[in-house]
Amino acid sequence: MDKQEKSIERSILFVDDEPRVLSGLERMLRPMRHVWTMSFARSGREALDLLKERHFDAVVTDIRMPVMNGLELLSEVKRLYPDTVRIILSGESDREMTLKAVNVSHQFLNKPCNTETLKDAITRVGNLSLLLQKDSIKAMVSKMDSLPSLPSLYMEIMQEIQSKDSSIKKIGDIIGRDLAMTAKILQLVNSSYFSLPRHISSPEQAVFLLGLDTIKSLVLSIQLFSRFKLKNMTEDYLKRLWDHSMNTAQSSKRIAGQEKQEQVVIDNSFMAGLLHDSGKLVMASCFGEQYGELVSSVKDNGFIAKKEKEIFDVTHAEAGAYLMGLWGLPHSIIEAIAFHHTPGRSMTGHFTPLTAVYIADILEQEKSGPFTDKSELEIDYEYLSAMELRSSYPFPDRMGSDVLGEVMAYGG
Repeated sequence: MDKQEKSIERSILFVDDEPRVLSGLERMLRPMRHVWTMSFARSGREALDLLKERHFDAVVTDIRMPVMNGLELLSEVKRLYPDTVRIILSGESDREMTLKAVNVSHQFLNKPCNTETLKDAITRVGNLSLLLQKDSIKAMVSKMDSLPSLPSLYMEIMQEIQSKDSSIKKIGDIIGRDLAMTAKILQLVNSSYFSLPRHISSPEQAVFLLGLDTIKSLVLSIQLFSRFKLKNMTEDYLKRLWDHSMNTAQSSKRIAGQEKQEQVVIDNSFMAGLLHDSGKLVMASCFGEQYGELVSSVKDNGFIAKKEKEIFDVTHAEAGAYLMGLWGLPHSIIEAIAFHHTPGRSMTGHFTPLTAVYIADILEQEKSGPFTDKSELEIDYEYLSAMELRSSYPFPDRMGSDVLGEVMAYGG
């Protein structure tokens, strides 16, 4: 993910009550033994005993097991070892258990799971640790089941869900107006929890595909959404954050289209643009009023990352990418969130959703007036030139005048 990324050995615990399954996993993953330290447990109790003895970066468990099932195990892991990544690996088709898995697991992988899918999921999760170095911060972010929603929209969706005449269209519209709800719904619909079509970038479409009964269960029983309670961050600020995120998403999608990218890149550019500042909600949840005070005192919200790093030793880009990575969103979206202020740190040498989001974010901040201090705007022209863009884009220079971007346009 990062040009300075180093190979770090990860410790993984696999849990299944069937010895043949564990033996199969051990054989299947033998080629990974030089980068992973793997342990195998035949029950939830045995797994907890191993966790007492040593730290594991991730626990991969089946759902259905006697005495202590996978959900009960992961609930304990979440409580006792919050910085450990929790993955469900199961062929279980029981709808109720699948819904319950949402709040105790970071990711859900269907069983049987091929070698490459499992290796990719664990490798990506392991690489996320490079974003956040402090275990205490990892623990805070890892415990988050959802991002906090606007109080008014939270109340609105609760009323609609509980109404006798609740409408899937109205529910989709409410979710589509809230950054936190949108992030969670897109995470679920693009994951293996419900085995729905991939690359869905519209929250309205996601709600329609999940269906009214599932949405009601998720919201009322599983408590999929949470209400924003931080007083220092006003609803006006949160609305502006949402407006900026949506505008960046739409602009990112348009830019990817202009650059003649494949549809999956265009869709992921939209999702990445929508979620690129989701880390601000993560920071607000983790650091409470202290973060609210920072937001209130720094008018330059477009470049708040410098202050975040000074005070909390983590930026909203890093925190947002870490959580969205735990939730299993595609790598290209995680990369865009992580490096949307510093694209030169990316290892990718061609156009990706990061490119679209980086350009869109700058252009949207330029339009936003008080939402950023243009005198501090720094643009990575070296990165943009390396992308060999087809189109030119009107960027402001450090003095605030327009630069037509001619040095970035190739063949367009």
